Amino acid sequence: MATQVPSDALGRRILCGAEYATVCYVGDVPPTAGIWLGVEWDDPQRGKHNGTYEGKQYFKCRHPRGGSFIRPNKANFGVDFLTAVKDRYGLNNEQGVQHGPEDILVFGKKTVEFVGMDSIAEQQRQENFKIHFCQLTQLVDISVRECAVSHAGQEEEISRTCANIRHINLSKNLISSWETVTAIASQVRNLETLNISENKLKFPCTSPSVPGVFSKLRVLALNQTEITWTEVLRCALGWPALEELYLAFNNITVLERPGKVLQSLKLLDLSDNQLVDGNQLHLIAHLPRLEQLILRNTGLSSVHFPDVGFGCKTKMFPSLKHLSIKDNKISQWSSINELDKLLSLRSLQCHNNPLMDTEKNPETLRQLIIAKISQLEVLNKSEILPAERKGAELDYRKIFGNDWLAAGGNWDPEKNNPSPEFLAAHPRYPSLCLKYGAPEEGELKSQQPLTLKNQLLTLMIKCPEKPEQKPIEKKLPESMTIQRVKGLLYRLFRIPGSELKLSYQSSKLEGKEVELDNDLKPLQFYSIENGDCMLVRW
Repeated sequence: MATQVPSDALGRRILCGAEYATVCYVGDVPPTAGIWLGVEWDDPQRGKHNGTYEGKQYFKCRHPRGGSFIRPNKANFGVDFLTAVKDRYGLNNEQGVQHGPEDILVFGKKTVEFVGMDSIAEQQRQENFKIHFCQLTQLVDISVRECAVSHAGQEEEISRTCANIRHINLSKNLISSWETVTAIASQVRNLETLNISENKLKFPCTSPSVPGVFSKLRVLALNQTEITWTEVLRCALGWPALEELYLAFNNITVLERPGKVLQSLKLLDLSDNQLVDGNQLHLIAHLPRLEQLILRNTGLSSVHFPDVGFGCKTKMFPSLKHLSIKDNKISQWSSINELDKLLSLRSLQCHNNPLMDTEKNPETLRQLIIAKISQLEVLNKSEILPAERKGAELDYRKIFGNDWLAAGGNWDPEKNNPSPEFLAAHPRYPSLCLKYGAPEEGELKSQQPLTLKNQLLTLMIKCPEKPEQKPIEKKLPESMTIQRVKGLLYRLFRIPGSELKLSYQSSKLEGKEVELDNDLKPLQFYSIENGDCMLVRW
């Protein structure tokens, strides 16, 4: 008997073994007999051709070898939502009770015959239904990820049996259209969180006509669903309360102004979408409540807010507190300067940009970013303490002091007129001078050229726990972090760096011992000088 093919098979998502595919053709493939399904595999390595067989093209594929023909009995068209829920949570069994024909009841492997079995069996069925119904109604958070869900099932069946659902994970299933998502969600009256990532969906060409379905939805994940930004805005008319929207891996390249939608949005994730350019961000810059923007690996090479000059705050992204621009192509400090224009920015992630390679010492790089962005409180997931900010700003003021003088800066306010070029490169410098005072002349003159000789410190290294071991004299760069010093000492003493405890003594601090307690700080942070003694304990 031939396997029956669903009447709506064309365009449906299927599983064949463990492989996902989309049905692109249903019909004959001469000279063979019977019905075939022409499918395009999610993994093109699974395919054999582009939909063409013996010179005739039956369907088209995006990949030249992404297609195959399979028999219908090899295709799994999936199950309805409620069946998947029962299977996932073990509620599809009859509690160990099977019903035999007529007046036979099977308990496990034991068969028992009863008189008047019909009424008893009916009572048992009703009891099992009550148990299942009670268990399903208690479910609030449901995950049916990878459960081959393809359709909603019978109308109102979900609402009758799962009345308390608030959070649903439907990721990586066989859902092929937004219409199916709506059919499921329309039966979940208090839906707050919905994850339908990794479903290749067809979205409506016009605004959805079913009102109120997503009226309470706060979190929506649409990662890897092939949605476009235009489709997002079209569907967003039905998401009036949405606060978090995840859109990673969707090949979104162009944005549009949201207009009256997404006005309640607090978090937007556009990671792994290759945006045409940084100007695309201006189109979403006036979302009034947006607090977190994730732009990881979006191809960004620059950031700028042209509505205001340096020293002013932009009207763009007025509520933005957390920004992630890591794994991009930002190479110029001007983009970091621009971030100081953001009124509410408190947290920044910027790992893995070419800019990060401009400084050999990661600690110096961190200090420069801190000094350039005045209100930043967390950088690359590490808190910025007040003492660190003060040190970074004082160092910045001193390091670029001579450049400031050469560009027209002056201690006399009437003569102080740094060039536009200097202010463009160091827009916060004037405010740092107001905050701490202009760098003193003697302070700048005392700086020595940054040669390797001037950067090296000659230290005596002692092990108090091994008095028999002679002190070792070492020349170390003053920019070397405590962590790297521990790595060096491990090679010397064969003691794991994590177990080492370092401190130092100076002739200027007789009788005192200063602990080197921050692995990320350089030696110069602790004011260590030539001739000082470093003590190693474990």
